[in-house]
Amino acid sequence: MNLDERKHKGIGMTSQRTRDRLIERLRQQGIQNSQVLDVLRRVPRHLFVDEALAHRAYEDNALPIGYGQTISQPFIVALMSQLSLGDGAANSVLEIGTGCGYQTAVLASLFPQVYSVERIEALYQQARQRLAELEIYNVQLRHTDGNEGWPNPSYRFDRILMTAACSEVPEALLAQLAPGGSMIFPFADGVEQTLTRITRDGDELLAESLEKVVFVPLLPGLA
Repeated sequence: MNLDERKHKGIGMTSQRTRDRLIERLRQQGIQNSQVLDVLRRVPRHLFVDEALAHRAYEDNALPIGYGQTISQPFIVALMSQLSLGDGAANSVLEIGTGCGYQTAVLASLFPQVYSVERIEALYQQARQRLAELEIYNVQLRHTDGNEGWPNPSYRFDRILMTAACSEVPEALLAQLAPGGSMIFPFADGVEQTLTRITRDGDELLAESLEKVVFVPLLPGLA
């Protein structure tokens, strides 16, 4: 096994045995979709955090990735992925907030086409490099304001996942939600945040509250 292979497979606190313990913990917490669990078992989360934090990569916790941002805890990544798959067949997914690219990599193993936007250029560049190193090619990334959705306004997406909290869903995102599609995002109501799913049924948008969560806020502009 060469150095790169060892780095991807992990050793010690990043080994497959450590990952398997995390998967069992997620199963006990209610993540039952075998496809989601298998993807989280395979995607090397330790490659998406600073090397100094790699030994904590398979704890079920959010971790800092710099620039005031975090990599979401594995349970939340698994839950949002499971909810998206549970809505039925989907071809395209738009992720608002690429961050370090971990959730993006998970989505890329679950859906044929993944589109992701990130407002912080340094994180966008890091994510692009990590995904290329892992030979993940069914993802399109853009450095742009997530409030504006995908840069091409004519695009429609079967699923939209937002990894930042908002008190009002940007109109541009609702406009890019395909008929029958669903959007999962953290809704901020004062100090509390609730994971929420909006489903488009014809001209109607149906909202469903799911679970209390904690995310960084959705911010405007580029950085």
